[in-house]
Order: sequence, then C-alpha cells, then structure tokens
Amino acid sequence: MNRRKERLITLSFILAIAAPAHQAIGYYKIIDLGTLSGPSSMARSINNHGQIVGEAYDSSRNQRATLFDPTSGCKNINLGSGLAYSINNYGQIVGTDGRAILFDSTGGGHNINLGGVLADSINDQGQIVGRAGGATLFDPTGGGHNTALSKFDSTALSINNLGQIVGDARDSSGKWRATLFDPTGGGNNIDLGTLGGTWSSAFSINDLGQIVGRANDSSGCGRATLFDPTGGGKNIALSGQWSEAWSINDNGQIVGMAENRATLFDPSGGENNIDLNTLIDPRLGWTLTLASSINDNGWIVGYGRNPDGYSRAYLLIPEPASALIMGLGGLLLTLRRRYR
Repeated sequence: MNRRKERLITLSFILAIAAPAHQAIGYYKIIDLGTLSGPSSMARSINNHGQIVGEAYDSSRNQRATLFDPTSGCKNINLGSGLAYSINNYGQIVGTDGRAILFDSTGGGHNINLGGVLADSINDQGQIVGRAGGATLFDPTGGGHNTALSKFDSTALSINNLGQIVGDARDSSGKWRATLFDPTGGGNNIDLGTLGGTWSSAFSINDLGQIVGRANDSSGCGRATLFDPTGGGKNIALSGQWSEAWSINDNGQIVGMAENRATLFDPSGGENNIDLNTLIDPRLGWTLTLASSINDNGWIVGYGRNPDGYSRAYLLIPEPASALIMGLGGLLLTLRRRYR
C-alpha cells in the first residue's frame, strides 16, 4: 500500500468519526435490563438520573409496569399490573392499568387513580397528561380536577417542564393531527400539520419547544418528523423510509425507529441517520428494534432482540468517542505495519 492510499484511508476514518457532529459519539455499551422472571420486556422512558420504566412479564406471563435496574436487571421493581410510560427527574412514574395511574415507585401498591384511561407523561413539576375521554391535564392528587384539552377525540402524549403539551387530535373531518395543546383547556390548540399527507402525531416535546413524532407524506408513507411548533407547516422529514421519532432530548438528539431498526436521527433532515445497531458490538448478538427515549446525557432505552432470541428492554450508554478513535488508531497502525 502506497502512502497516498494510506493517507486516504486515514482521512476516511477521521471523516467517518467527525462528521456530522451528532455522529461523533463512539460506541455504546449495551445492558439487557431483564424482566420480572418472564420472557420479555420493553423500556419506554429514562430520566436524567438513569432511572428507567416500562413493562416486563413475570413468571406467569403477566405484563407488569416495571422500574428497571439499570445495572443488570437483577433488581427490577414490579409496580403492579399495567404499563409505565414516563418517569420524571424526581422518580415519579405514570402509566396505565386500564386507568390513568401515578405509580408508587417502591412497588408497594399505593398507586393513585387519576381518573382517566391512561397517563402518558409527567414533567418535573409533577404535571401529568394523557387521556380521559380526550386529551387531559390530570389533577395529580387524583381528586378529579382534571382539565380537558380538546373537544375532539384526542390524546396528550408529552409535557415538558414549561408545561407545553403535545399529542394528537382528530380534526373536524375526523383525521388525526399532531397538536400543540392549549394547557388552559381554552381550546387555542395548534394543528402542527403533516408532510403533505392527511395525518400526523406528536410524540415528544423538549424544554426548547422542539417537537417530534410522525407524519405522512403525499404518498401516504409515515415518516419521522421534526414539527414546526408554530403550525406554519415547515415540518422536516427526518427519514425517507417508514419511520417514527419517539423522543427528543434538550440537546436536540432524536431517537426512534426506521424500517424496524432503532435509529438516531439527523435533526437537519439531511438523511445522515444512524442505525444504532451499527454502534454496538455485533458479536454480542443483539438486534435493536426501537429506541423509545433518550435523556440529556445521551443514554438511550428501548427494546430489541437479545442473543437468546427474546424481546428485551435495553439501555445504551455512550462510551467516549476517544475510545473509538484509539481503536481506529490501532487498526491504522496495524495496516501501516502490514503493508510497509
């Protein structure tokens, strides 16, 4: 190998690491979050302290809301029947057992019935949104002083720490539309539009007011979307494939899935998306299907198929980019020695 070719290979490795900026993450360490002695599990939400909630099956194959042990899955906490959708930075957990529930995080069963169908999201102020007939801002005491956010069939899916709420609502023609809700219940809701199609849904809003979800284009294909929060229609398709954006953190990192592969999306819409399966050691035998939540530290949770073939909740922890650079440096050194 001549020096020109060696320099080109070196340059290509450096470019692969350095551009674009959101790719310069390095590899991820993956942790199987386990179950409750059952076959499978799914992680739905992670807070900035690394606390994780979702659901897992017990030994009788009953689905249980779960607070996961982020170290190994050995100390998972059974929160009771149902699904846990969201955990805030104070460890408060909401979800559903057929009713909207504020879970007792100790697993002691002192859960609070919020008076609706499901609770999707809780912010650090303890404000809770979900669905009770339609999109609802719940009374967190369970006292029933809930606020209806829409007169249409609707669901509130995410609330940020500023009290901004997003989700979806049927419009007057019956089509589901991504919606920024008026938190007062006054009805001044904003239709966030689509990508030229007829339907959309907003899944997550960060503290900067950035909103992600999915919308269909003129061909009817659903695509991961970064919404224009003004409703002005300047929405950005994050993928040219069938895809969904599930979560956005305060650094603007967006995760979800594309073609049933867990994905870190390029927020510019430039299609420099990363299949997260390419950033874990392939020898571990995992296939990551969905990335459902990302915290401000860049930790990611979701579900995939583990080496034993079971659908399992996972945690991805970014390892320093320097480790990747050092590894490539070692490879380049080997190439130099081999071809001199």
